[in-house]
Amino acid sequence: MILARKIAYNVVFNSFTKVLSTVLALVSIGLITRYLGRDGFGNYATVLAFFSLFGAILDLGLYSVATREISRKSADEKKIMGNVFTLRIFSSLVVFIVAPILIFFLPYPQEVKNGILIVSLAYVASSSYMVLNGIFQKNLRMDKVAITELVGKIIQVSIVFLAVTRDWGFNAIMFAFLANMLFAFALVFTLSRKYVKFYPSFDLGYWKSFLKMSFPMGISAFVTFLYFKMDTIILSILKGSEAVGIYNMAYKIIENITFFPAMIVGLVLPLFSMYIFTDKINFKKIADKVAKIFFLITVPVVIGTLFLAEGIIGIIGGSDFLISANILRMLIFALAFIFFGHFFNVILLSANLQSKLMKILAFCAFFNISLNMFMISAYSYTGAAIVSVATELLVIILTSYVTYKYVGYKFSAKGWEKILFSGFAMGLFLFIFQDINFFLAAIGSAATYFLFLWISRAITVQEIKSIMASS
Repeated sequence: MILARKIAYNVVFNSFTKVLSTVLALVSIGLITRYLGRDGFGNYATVLAFFSLFGAILDLGLYSVATREISRKSADEKKIMGNVFTLRIFSSLVVFIVAPILIFFLPYPQEVKNGILIVSLAYVASSSYMVLNGIFQKNLRMDKVAITELVGKIIQVSIVFLAVTRDWGFNAIMFAFLANMLFAFALVFTLSRKYVKFYPSFDLGYWKSFLKMSFPMGISAFVTFLYFKMDTIILSILKGSEAVGIYNMAYKIIENITFFPAMIVGLVLPLFSMYIFTDKINFKKIADKVAKIFFLITVPVVIGTLFLAEGIIGIIGGSDFLISANILRMLIFALAFIFFGHFFNVILLSANLQSKLMKILAFCAFFNISLNMFMISAYSYTGAAIVSVATELLVIILTSYVTYKYVGYKFSAKGWEKILFSGFAMGLFLFIFQDINFFLAAIGSAATYFLFLWISRAITVQEIKSIMASS
């Protein structure tokens, strides 16, 4: 019961702070889009795509595998974290050294090149604090990380607001991002000392053995980037900054919602790792509940977005970006698939099947880039959106198959028809009242969905509380 309460607290608290952080992120996007316009926002999105590229190249799988290893019984946390953190610092510094050389060859305006230099430093801070998150995950204290990220986001939005109102320019907006990352690193590092007082370690033999375990996950992170962010870079080269701005107006909304499935699977990773080999019944019980909750979330999100896309874009990006509404309608299906992609990915990681996952993601990356080269050339940002949806669906098909074949797990869809029925009622409400005020439509449709969930007893409070109940 103590474990269940801790997990329930972490889920509720992290959800609350992540929602606030997401709201702040969307406020920041609204300020930036109105200040920079389509071209300027396209440049901003291009710079952040390179931030993701840096992370993908030098991810090395350190975070995920470190979390798994320190969650094992009798794990030597000081040794693991001391070596992993030192390894992360060294790999991160490579980015900061290589970035000035890289930008010399890039076909971008000077402000984009300056932005890439700024985010290369931000990457050093970001990657260093991210690898420490495993400590908080194991101890079920991700609330501390959530608070840190929320305060960091407040700092970033405050600087963006000053930059926009005082016309400080593009570089000031990128410095706001850097300030967020530096603050998060400083505070997370300080807080981590309460749980593990590790020190820099240079055990080259351990580095070699750890990298042998983590490298497949590092490759997976890289190929994930290829199909998750490479479309922005291809768009920037083939179609220019305006196309990037239109596409990323919708894409950033999706990106800011993906925190939720990532947060949930991050919380269940230690328990999946604990039960997947020793208690198959408890593992299946937990996994089925997580899958059901993911479905519970994605149904109203997809239906609501299909009807309210123009209103969402208008509020966040302004009237200049209304052209992005149909892109959002397409990408919302990619978001739904991402939820379940995360779900199957974490099962494969827990089962030490990261090499299988790597092969799947590598194939999906090849599929994505190959198709994007054609679709972006022919259909610009619309083509990129179609490819994103197709790729995320392919990930689910392949990972679910491998999960069933090697783990023997197939989730139960019991009770899902009640969720679909509630979603249908929500869609009917939006269809009938589609001409009313946006906020009234959003609130009324959400109330309709929850009302029918309650009437049909699609999910109970006890089910949510028992997601992570111990054996």
